[in-house]
Amino acid sequence: MRILVADDEQVLAELIATGLRRAGFAVDTVYSGDAALAYLGLHDYDVVVLDRDLPRVHGDQVARQLVDSGARTRILMLTAATAAEDRVAGLDLGADDYLGKPFDFPELVSRVRALRRRSARLVPPRLERHGIRLDTVRRTAERDGRDLDLSPKEFAVLQILLEADGALISAEELLERAWDAHTDPFTGAVRVCMSKLRSKLGEPSLIRTVQGAGYAL
Repeated sequence: MRILVADDEQVLAELIATGLRRAGFAVDTVYSGDAALAYLGLHDYDVVVLDRDLPRVHGDQVARQLVDSGARTRILMLTAATAAEDRVAGLDLGADDYLGKPFDFPELVSRVRALRRRSARLVPPRLERHGIRLDTVRRTAERDGRDLDLSPKEFAVLQILLEADGALISAEELLERAWDAHTDPFTGAVRVCMSKLRSKLGEPSLIRTVQGAGYAL
């Protein structure tokens, strides 16, 4: 799951991003409306956590352009305004959900996950194949009853492979969906993560590598 956090309060934006990463999401941060539009045009985000009062391009305009583009990205709008008419105005722009500042972080994570379940790329609460059982809500993974103790990145990669149901997933797609925009594509991050994941899954090996094409489960 990939998320864009757009908030002009940089400290808050980075705190939100850090918490979401710990919850297992790939997160990018921007601090203005024009930067948000640029990132939304470059990457396929599941959810944008969008501050309404962004500089240069207002958050309302960002939401309007995103909705008009037909993108499947869900919008969680943040604002310090708490009046009912402000919430209605934000939802009328096309926001999928609305959260006033200050907020409890567990509620933010819960709302982000709920929006993800409503996105076009629906994720079932449990994925089961080849003896692997992945609980996407509780964030637990096991093989043949054995706990896999996966890192958030390993969990994300395994989830993508399970969702593909045997189809090949390229390293580029894994980078796009499980890592943030600042990851150097030449670092070998996917290869290293895949090696650790194979080790934790154990024998017999379940992940197949097709040279130059990608990975499949």
